[in-house]
Amino acid sequence: MTRIIPPTTPIPDTAADDPRLGRLLGSRLGKNDPASAVLLGFPSDEGVRRNGGRVGAAGGPKAVRPALYRLTADPRSEKLADLLGRTRDLGDLEISRNLEFDQQHLGEALAPYLSQGAFVIVFGGGHETSYGHFQGYARAGKAVEILSWDAHADVRELKAGLGHSGSPFRQAIEDPSGTCRRYTVAGLQPQSVARAHLEYVAAHGRAVWREEVTRESIAEMYRGAAGPTLVSFDLDAMSEAEAPGVSAPTAAGLTSDLWLAAADAAGRSSAVTSADVVELNPAVDRDGQTVRLAALTVWCLLRGLAERG
Repeated sequence: MTRIIPPTTPIPDTAADDPRLGRLLGSRLGKNDPASAVLLGFPSDEGVRRNGGRVGAAGGPKAVRPALYRLTADPRSEKLADLLGRTRDLGDLEISRNLEFDQQHLGEALAPYLSQGAFVIVFGGGHETSYGHFQGYARAGKAVEILSWDAHADVRELKAGLGHSGSPFRQAIEDPSGTCRRYTVAGLQPQSVARAHLEYVAAHGRAVWREEVTRESIAEMYRGAAGPTLVSFDLDAMSEAEAPGVSAPTAAGLTSDLWLAAADAAGRSSAVTSADVVELNPAVDRDGQTVRLAALTVWCLLRGLAERG
């Protein structure tokens, strides 16, 4: 049975005229009211270990919540505050250390919310989080497009039959459910992508290089999304100068303005039904820099969602 551990992050003690997200979350929901959006943590980095990355991403959900809870709603609009009041932080999935088991349980936990039309945001964890996230669609019987913001294609072969943080989208594409309709990955670095992986992506969707990512191309990618779309934000797509606390740092990745524009656009796109933010590794972060960026990424997703027409 899937077990979710409720959040234990303290609510910021601020003045009545300075409400923060931690106090606003769920404030307009009764116990049994359906939420407009839900947050769920997946504190696992077993896939990172299997893939030879820097372990520590299991601490991502615990680290991101205090930073997220301290943020304010956008003072320029009442819409974000209203959405936050209808957003429920479910907590973290209990992890068993059996990755395949945990990914199936993540899918089981998410499927009801995806079926009900709630917007889902998952805090990783390593990028193996995304295959469990995808399983929510498979279990709900919903065909889905996937858009991943990443320096890597993450379509590697399994290792000894086991998935890892470099294989989630190959697993989704080849899943027996046949639920994955198309895969796009944007932010790719040529020094981090094998030709065989590039050809695999091209056969199943689209590859977008780092230098091709602009505000215009971001908007075009979301306009091209059709139907339910899962968007994955791998923080190692960012430049290491701006996001040092990740499992596999990138020397010259995306800048924060483009990254946050992509998050806001995901929230605003009517095609996007869920997102995850993965590979935050607080164990190797510098002064909480990447933690704050991850929290702001979630904030931008929610702000964009609040502004949907």
